[in-house]
Amino acid sequence: MQLEIMPRKKRLPAGRAPLLLLLCQLVRALDVPLDSKLLEDLVQPPTITQQSPKDYIIDPRENIVIQCEAKGKPPPSFSWTRNGTHFDIEKDPLVTMKPGSGTLTINIMSEGKAETYEGVYQCTARNERGAAISNNIVVRPSRSPLWTKEKLEPITLRNGQSLILPCRPPLGLPPPIIFWMDNSFQRLPQSERVSQGLNGDLYFSNVLPEDTREDYICYARFNHTQTIQQKQPISVKVISAKSNRERPPTFLTPEGNASHKEELRGNVLSLECIAEGLPTPIIYWIKEDGTLPINRTFYKNFKKTLQIIQVSEADSGNYQCIAKNPLGAIYHTISVTVKAAPYWIMAPQNLVLSPGEDGRLICRANGNPKPRISWLSNGVPIEIAPDDPSRNIDGDTIIFSNVQERSSAVYQCNASNEYGYLLANAFVNVLAEPPRILTSANTLYQVITDRPALLDCAFFGSPLPTVEWFKGAKGSALREDIYVLHENGTLEIPVAQKDSTGTYTCVARNKLGMAKNEVQLEIKDATRIIKQPEYAVVQRGGTVSFECKVKHDHTLIPTITWLKDSGELPNDGRFTVDKDHLVVADVWDDDGGTYTCVANTTLDNVSASAVLSVVAPTPTPAPTYDVPNPPFDLELTDQLDKSVQLSWTPGNDNNSPITKFIIEYEDAMHESGLWHHQTEVSGMQTTAQLKLSPYVNYSFRVMAVNSLGRSLPSEASEQYLTKAAEPDTNPTAVEGLGSEPDNLVITWKPLNGFESNGPGLQYKVSWRQKDGDDEWTSVVVANVSKYIVSGTPTFVPYLIKVQALNDVGFAPEPAVVMGHSGEDLPMVAPGNVRVNVVNSTLAEVHWDPVPLKSIRGHLQGYRIYYWKAQSSSKRNRRHIEKKILTFQGSKTHGMLPGLEPFSHYTLNVRVVNGKGEGPASPDRVFNTPEGVPSAPSSLKIVNPTLDSLTLEWDPPSRPNGILTEYTLKYQPINSTHELGPLVDLKIPANKTRWTLKNLNFSTRYKFYFYAQTAAGSGSQITEEAVTNVDEGKMAGIPPPDVGAGKAMASRQVDIATQGWFIGLMCAVALLILILLIVCFIRRNKGGKYPVKEKEDAHADPEIQPMKEDDGTFGEYSDAEDHKPLKKGSRTPSDRTVKKEDSDDSLVDYGEGVNGQFNEDGSFIGQYSGKKEKEPAEGNESSEAPSPVNAMNSFV
Repeated sequence: MQLEIMPRKKRLPAGRAPLLLLLCQLVRALDVPLDSKLLEDLVQPPTITQQSPKDYIIDPRENIVIQCEAKGKPPPSFSWTRNGTHFDIEKDPLVTMKPGSGTLTINIMSEGKAETYEGVYQCTARNERGAAISNNIVVRPSRSPLWTKEKLEPITLRNGQSLILPCRPPLGLPPPIIFWMDNSFQRLPQSERVSQGLNGDLYFSNVLPEDTREDYICYARFNHTQTIQQKQPISVKVISAKSNRERPPTFLTPEGNASHKEELRGNVLSLECIAEGLPTPIIYWIKEDGTLPINRTFYKNFKKTLQIIQVSEADSGNYQCIAKNPLGAIYHTISVTVKAAPYWIMAPQNLVLSPGEDGRLICRANGNPKPRISWLSNGVPIEIAPDDPSRNIDGDTIIFSNVQERSSAVYQCNASNEYGYLLANAFVNVLAEPPRILTSANTLYQVITDRPALLDCAFFGSPLPTVEWFKGAKGSALREDIYVLHENGTLEIPVAQKDSTGTYTCVARNKLGMAKNEVQLEIKDATRIIKQPEYAVVQRGGTVSFECKVKHDHTLIPTITWLKDSGELPNDGRFTVDKDHLVVADVWDDDGGTYTCVANTTLDNVSASAVLSVVAPTPTPAPTYDVPNPPFDLELTDQLDKSVQLSWTPGNDNNSPITKFIIEYEDAMHESGLWHHQTEVSGMQTTAQLKLSPYVNYSFRVMAVNSLGRSLPSEASEQYLTKAAEPDTNPTAVEGLGSEPDNLVITWKPLNGFESNGPGLQYKVSWRQKDGDDEWTSVVVANVSKYIVSGTPTFVPYLIKVQALNDVGFAPEPAVVMGHSGEDLPMVAPGNVRVNVVNSTLAEVHWDPVPLKSIRGHLQGYRIYYWKAQSSSKRNRRHIEKKILTFQGSKTHGMLPGLEPFSHYTLNVRVVNGKGEGPASPDRVFNTPEGVPSAPSSLKIVNPTLDSLTLEWDPPSRPNGILTEYTLKYQPINSTHELGPLVDLKIPANKTRWTLKNLNFSTRYKFYFYAQTAAGSGSQITEEAVTNVDEGKMAGIPPPDVGAGKAMASRQVDIATQGWFIGLMCAVALLILILLIVCFIRRNKGGKYPVKEKEDAHADPEIQPMKEDDGTFGEYSDAEDHKPLKKGSRTPSDRTVKKEDSDDSLVDYGEGVNGQFNEDGSFIGQYSGKKEKEPAEGNESSEAPSPVNAMNSFV
């Protein structure tokens, strides 16, 4: 069996190349790797690893070191031969061998000469498995001899002649390097006319007077000894001739028309032609019957030398040089023959065989002439080596059959011809070893996506193991239709994808056993430049910014480098580089060029370039501002069950920095098309770690926000379906209420699809009586949010819980809530109802509570029904109006406000639960005492005369008791609007008309009128009137001011029918009309009634309403009944004033039928039912009367 390794098909990632190259070299050399930990028990024949060159020229001034290093198991021993015989180093005190090595050190610096140790040396490395030998190392000391002393005559010649200055350096080892200089050690200038030949001579095609000098010196430099030797200076004198005859070219070297050149394969072929003539000839080269090789042909020494490197047999042939000047041309043909020292076609390779196997050692070489092949075994010619029955020699091949352990040996192949030789060692190592895998366990390979991945499995075994690869813990063997399996064990994934990530197992097997090794493969996202630098034109002195936004795998750290014109950026403070930008400030013309952004990671690199053009300054337009462009290139990474990382690339900010990003999500499974807010991040971030819920098909989009607003949404990301899981939460708003006396209705707020966490959402509904010992009763329901438990006792407390579950499992244990089965109407009425009348409008009611068990539900409170008894005449017109007050909770008393004084009331009390009212208690009757009356319903002043006024009125609409009398108070108002003395007059209660006599004529009076009961005085009503004007004083006197909204009594005189009086009165009426129009216009602009103001300012305190005696009670009194007429109020034209009906209604105390009291008995509810009100005529008109209405008062 022979180990062979096929060449790799793909290049390896840079990070893995050194390790794999080492393993590849080990296997290609077919060595047994001597790993101290894995392969300590393996044996290996010697192998020469390092040796001195075949032609070893030493420096005679230093110690001689001849190298010979070898490896093997066990470690080999070393010996040397010198000039074909054993070299006993122990007998020479100047020679030592390096421990553990075959390298010799000859100490000639202390004593001895290098020439003593000249010769041919050969090293042998030997152990129990065989012997390897080195090349024949020819050791020679370098030589740098002096020039022989010679006397050089000065050279004198005419202008235009040719000249050769000979150098002829001494023969050194190795040959010296020749150059010409003067006494100042300055190289002599060379040209097409003057040049140095390959032999070192200095050639002049023709001389010029300036060539005259006395210090033409040839120098020879011996590099090995670092010495320079010089020739004696040559003196040249050029004599100017009167006439220079031009001549055609002739060759100075080589001589004649043809010559021959021989060169060895692989060397540099150098051909030379130097010609003389006047003018100076020019040299050309051609190859007869062929062309000069383009990539290997070079011209030196002003085209006088043709060089072909790496010459081969194909370069043999005739080469022609042509020398031309205007007078003619000359040709020289050089016949070139390329010989070849031996070179390998197939060098023998080490063989590792197991007992009983076959193998071959092949040694094939070529050369010119054809080399001769000879074999040695352990350094001994195979013809005289010990016989091996498994070995058969067939020319350049040794065939091994059925080898045994004793067949192990080192064979040498020697290929030689007259130009050199080749020597190769190849061992045959017979081993029986189970497979060994040399690649480190759990090696991590990181590869960029869409690139090839090469996973190593360097192995060793004898017989040669077979190798298989597996992916994952239970995967099948990887097939070659998808993967490439290399013979050296390497697995190649031609195009690695994200799903290629995982654990790969390499298994090596032979008949002696099996070995395996796991390696890890991670596929990384490629580094990309998603925002490339763009071509920029900037004004001189301006600032330019190139953006280079890189997107990379989050586990790799990129390095961003900027280049200018493929070189480093100038070391200038005007160039600043931050994370994504290169900024060049104060741009100069020299800053123009190509700027390249290079992003490097440990696995890949990418670059992008942009050109900067610098122009003269021009006016620049103002920047435009707008909302940002939408983000783009959304990508999901780190995809876990309950989180994912979202990354994006911001769009252009349109000259307003982005302050934040808004991330929204869509659940395509449950709410397709609806986008919900997920989170917000800073405008500096381009990634966000998002928390996810199970069993949701997520898509994400991002919006950018700046000071001008929000961008349009980005394109949606790829969808990501999270795995299903049991619900995280249970239904909320769990309640247990009965709809009937014998059931329990359990309701809850169901989970939405987003909260279900998986398919098959259901609810486990459980219940049991709170005070019993029953076990939980449970039922599982789906697609509902209510469950009815039938056959329950009436109003019994239950413990309830509702738990969510799906196909994956149950939600956490739910919280237990308490509910009740259905309620029924209360069975018992409140007892011992008592009424305490507080005052004429307020009563307090007390009752005893009903037993709790008789309530049969949640106690809502107690409800009082009460109503006022009506007279027989009123009953015929309307139904009895019952009013309701509800008192919450377990209160046993309450206040009834807003009662009518001097009334007969009936009430009862009922208990209330969630189902309704219980039976009523027996009716209780009570009476309210007298109260103060309301104001008289109306007050009119009729039949005014010169000294009297008649008052007519209607009794109060609500007397609230028995009227005892009326009180009339009045006082005059003079022309200055001052109030006169107040007159108080008592009028019997049975009167509705009263005449006041002995009043002053043409005088305004104000009247205050109210009724009285035994409880006190009621609200007052006011009015004003004016007595008639005296007839004798009427002429020339305008009528009195009737005031705003006051009607004046019509005038009746005997002279009204006379013509002159009628004319006079018409003129007066017209004047009054004009004055009235002016007056009313001024009033409409904000004028006030001054008399009314003074009345209010000087109101008689005696006519103000009383607080205690008027029958009101605290906050329940109707304050409106005690207010005088408001400032600016108007009376009708018939001088009738109607007081508003009392607003003493429970509507003012609450908000509906279920009006309630606070704990202190204050009323917070209202009556049930509607209570109609009569229109409040006294306040109907609030606008200023028009002039037309004023005129109507005179008619």
